[in-house]
Amino acid sequence: MSSVIDGKAFAAGLRGRVAEAVASLKAEHNVVPGLAVVIVGHDPASQVYVKNKVKTTTEVGMNSLHHELPEDTAQDDLLKLVDDLNNDPAVHGILVQLPLPGHIDSDKVLASIRPEKDVDGFHVVNVGRLSIGAKGIENKPIVPCTPWGSMMLIKDQLGDISGMNAVVVGRSNIVGKPMAQLLLAANATVTIAHSRTKNIEEVCRNADILVAAVGRPEMVKGDWIKPGACVIDVGINRIPKDDGKTKLVGDVDYASASEVAGSITPVPGGVGPMTIACLLANAVTACARSLGLEDPQL
Repeated sequence: MSSVIDGKAFAAGLRGRVAEAVASLKAEHNVVPGLAVVIVGHDPASQVYVKNKVKTTTEVGMNSLHHELPEDTAQDDLLKLVDDLNNDPAVHGILVQLPLPGHIDSDKVLASIRPEKDVDGFHVVNVGRLSIGAKGIENKPIVPCTPWGSMMLIKDQLGDISGMNAVVVGRSNIVGKPMAQLLLAANATVTIAHSRTKNIEEVCRNADILVAAVGRPEMVKGDWIKPGACVIDVGINRIPKDDGKTKLVGDVDYASASEVAGSITPVPGGVGPMTIACLLANAVTACARSLGLEDPQL
């Protein structure tokens, strides 16, 4: 049996370090990091996610600004709110919860957030900076939360991954592509597999590190996995159970994969808790950079 990667415990430690950084900024610079979360409409999953974000933001000592807008909010009104938050010195991070209603251009809204306040790391400037490995306070990217959290778990398990074969299953802008960039920056040899990849099972069997992020329940089977590999399951899928209720599963068939892998993240309790913890880390980092300080050691 593989060892279970406890993302919940790791995230708790990261939140603790964020809280220490927040306290230091307040004590030494009289500044409290502020995170603004904007949600449009009443998507149930988004509501739960935003509630958790607001709760954890407050728990680490940050200021939480929560803007809940009706479903029929005009795009121009949303852009005006983002502009106001961009120009508010008490706001260091801005997150607009996706998905947005169909009448709103998500790309335009995300592009309107200043890159230095883009704690999701979705702005094209942050994407470009991550791609080229930009450095320095004014040029370093803000890294998307889920890939960054996944990378932390990988390094905690494996240490130096230089030269290892890494396979990322999925090519989304939110997880797959930035995950590949982070692995490449750590000197892994990276392959991105996707729906058109031929012999995808064989590609996965080559991986010392396998990251699944496709949104297909239990797609990756145990016989796709190299014995001893580190498996990071980013998927969160709700499927029906025999009793009519539902359960959460990942993109990896955990029962068979855990018999082969060296280490593996469960769902829930793996990557999920890391995403919010990394959001808080991005917010405190954005605050430090706004003061011309080095990034907190998190």
